[in-house]
Amino acid sequence: MVDLADVYMTFFLPTEQAGLLALGSEARLVLDAAPDLVIPANISFVASVAQFTPKTVETSDERLKLMFRVKARIPPELLAQHLEYVKTGLPGMAYVRLDKQQPWPEALAVRLPQ
Repeated sequence: MVDLADVYMTFFLPTEQAGLLALGSEARLVLDAAPDLVIPANISFVASVAQFTPKTVETSDERLKLMFRVKARIPPELLAQHLEYVKTGLPGMAYVRLDKQQPWPEALAVRLPQ
């Protein structure tokens, strides 16, 4: 049984983008198994510590390599409407919008199963 309260995709962002991301920000998920669908999600977690850290971080170039783990959670009410399609562990791409004033590109407009 899938826990509808906790279906998410984990991905990684570099320092600059992770620093601009707020909890609750909009995201879009495109799964490899369903590339014609664009699933809305919200940022539910941003790591407070970098996941990939070079052994010595002495230069600004090295600091740019720091990556932070992020989770984008699919709303449970949306999952409940499409339960027959819900599968966990599928790979895909996550997209985030760092500027709320910018609209999503047409290619990332929400497209769900009919």
